[in-house]
Amino acid sequence: MSTSNVKRAPASALARVWAFVGKEPVLAVLVVALIALQTLHPRPWASLPRLIDWQTVFTLAGLLMLTKAIELSGFLMWLAHRVVHRIHSERALALLLIGLAACLSTVLTNDVALFAVVPLVLSLHKLAPLPIKRLVIFIALAVNAGSILTPLGNPQNLFLWQTSGVAFGAFVWALAPLCAALMAMLYALTAVMFRAQPLDLSGDVEEHRVDRTLCLIATLAFAVFVGLADAHHAGPGLAVVAIGFLLWRREVVLKIDWLLLLIFVLMFIVLRSVASLSWVHDAIAQIGIDTPLRAFGAGAVLSQGISNVPAAIMLAEFSKDWRALAFGVSVGGFGIAIGSLANLIAVRLSGEKGMWLSFHIVSLPFWIAAALVGAWLL
Repeated sequence: MSTSNVKRAPASALARVWAFVGKEPVLAVLVVALIALQTLHPRPWASLPRLIDWQTVFTLAGLLMLTKAIELSGFLMWLAHRVVHRIHSERALALLLIGLAACLSTVLTNDVALFAVVPLVLSLHKLAPLPIKRLVIFIALAVNAGSILTPLGNPQNLFLWQTSGVAFGAFVWALAPLCAALMAMLYALTAVMFRAQPLDLSGDVEEHRVDRTLCLIATLAFAVFVGLADAHHAGPGLAVVAIGFLLWRREVVLKIDWLLLLIFVLMFIVLRSVASLSWVHDAIAQIGIDTPLRAFGAGAVLSQGISNVPAAIMLAEFSKDWRALAFGVSVGGFGIAIGSLANLIAVRLSGEKGMWLSFHIVSLPFWIAAALVGAWLL
C-alpha cells in the first residue's frame, strides 16, 4: 500500500465518523456520555441493562412495526388523499392535525398519538407540498400539550396520579387550566406560522390502492397491542407481532427505525445513571423545593437535562405537591428535545435533515412562554 493511501485511510475513517455524528447527533452524544459516566462513575457493565425500561422499549418496537405495516398497506396514502381534498388551506390542515394529535394524546399517550398522526402527515406531504418540518414540530408540541390533561396522557402523569392518591376527575380538573392555556398558545402560534394559501394537489395523480388484508390485521393488532402494553404485557405482544410479520411480511420488521430503539436504550442507561448520582440529589436537597413555585421550577428545568419522566420520579422524593410537580414536568416536555421522549420520536419519524435545529428554534421559546404561563397559573 502506498504512503498516500495509508494517509488517506484514517482521514476517510474520520470523515465517515464525522458524517455519522452529523446524521445521528443524539446517538453520538449518548455514546460519549455513557463512556464519560463509566469512566468517572463506573458501574458493572452487566448491571446496565437493569436501568432500561424494557416495557417502554418493547412498546416502542411494537408500535414501530405496526405503524410500518399500516404504511406499507397503502391505507395512509388513501386517507391522506381523502383529507387533502376536503381541507382547503395549509393553515386549516395544520389546525386539524394539531387538534387530532392533542385529542389522541389525552387517551392514547403522547407517544402513541405520534405514531398515529406523523405517518399520516408524511403521506400528506407526498400528495401536496407541505412545510413538513414545521408541521411535525407543531404536532410534537401538540401531543405534549394535550397529554397534560389526563393521567393517561403520559408516563409522568400516570406516576404522579398513582402516588398522589387523588381521583381521576380531580387530577384532570387540576391540570385542565395548564392544558387549555398551552393549547391556546399553540393554536395562536399555528395561525401565525402557517399560511392560508390553498394546497397544491397537482402531485395527487395516482390511484391509491389499499392492501385491505394487511391493513385490517395491522389495525386490529395495533388496538390489541396498545391494550397489552397498557396492561404491562408489551413483551409477549411484541414477540407475537414480530414473529407473525417475520413469517408473513418480513419487510415490516426489517424496515423499522432500529436506531431509534438503540437511542432509547442508551437514553435510559445514561439518564438514569445521571439521576442516581449523589451530587444531583444533594443539589436538589440544598436548593429546596418546599414551595409550589420551586417545585414547578425544578420540574421545568431538571427535565431539560434528564427528561421529564425521570425528573418527576426524582422530585417526588423531595416534594409531595403533586400538582406543582405535574405542572413543572409538563412544561419541561418542551424546550430541549430530550425534555420529552415524544420529541425524539417525532424528530426521528419525520426523517428530515436539519430537524434538530428547526425543532429547538420553535421549542425553546415555547418552553419559556409555557414556564411563565405555568408559574402564573400555579
